[in-house]
Amino acid sequence: MPLRRIKIGRLLIGGIAAGLLLGGCSSTTGDTDSGQPKVVATSTILKNWTEEVAGDEVEIKGILEPGEDPHIYEPVPLDNQIIEDADLILYNGYNLEPALIKLIQSSASGSTFAVGEVIEPLDYDYEGRREPDPHVWGDAEHAIAMVNAIRDQLIELSPEDKDTFTANAEALTKTLQQVDGWIVKQVATIPENQRQLVTTHDAFQYFAKAYGLEVAGTLIGMSTEEQPSAQTVKRLSDDIRKAKVPAIFAETTINPALITTVAEEARVKLSERQLYSDSLGAPGSEAETYVRMLISNTQTIVEALGGNYQAFPES
Repeated sequence: MPLRRIKIGRLLIGGIAAGLLLGGCSSTTGDTDSGQPKVVATSTILKNWTEEVAGDEVEIKGILEPGEDPHIYEPVPLDNQIIEDADLILYNGYNLEPALIKLIQSSASGSTFAVGEVIEPLDYDYEGRREPDPHVWGDAEHAIAMVNAIRDQLIELSPEDKDTFTANAEALTKTLQQVDGWIVKQVATIPENQRQLVTTHDAFQYFAKAYGLEVAGTLIGMSTEEQPSAQTVKRLSDDIRKAKVPAIFAETTINPALITTVAEEARVKLSERQLYSDSLGAPGSEAETYVRMLISNTQTIVEALGGNYQAFPES
């Protein structure tokens, strides 16, 4: 029996360390002018794709650090500086990074491009209004479309490097196609009545739709800006018990306290492995790239829901 989706608006979780003017934006520091075109990517996922496609032909800076939540990130003065200096700014769009989008709209002098908006979004009714779901990267086929959109933007910025950008995008596309097919096979090993996701916030609709899962419930909606009520926690816990979901999941960018409470009240297992939703992992982690993030999330879901996980055959 599917659970109702909890649609309660936005969660304010923790605080972004706005005082970390330099430490919190280490990927954006450095005053040396390489003479190359300057590209800024808001999220860790976009930065990774851009680095893969661009190679060494452009200067790439990111704003969000691994583990930071784009929904609630508050820009610091250095962000304004790098946006003003950029020749091209790549952002997700669909209001994933609202404060950064406002800053881009007010400060950008170069070209801007909403990479995520090349994908036709899923949208849902939240508190009486329709909102597009910004988490479009959950489907590897969507990622391919976005990688190719980044390629085209880079070619427009630096036409002399077209061959490099094209070859790099083709190589990444090939890997993504392999991962896409592998995920389908992994999820298929989960018993059919257990292919249900319960997560902290509603970030896995595209993943679920692409790979044969159902988002059975979430503690909060698509964004992460409002505190869920005690009634919401109890309602989700009750529904989980009724549906006999084998495990639920915390996420790396969100404080796990509330979803832990849900697990305790529902008497259900909280997966020891957290899902990567809105950010890649730190360098050296198992989710330091987008491809590795998909692999890590698949392992987490398949093992927790009773599937027979087989490692991705990396060359």
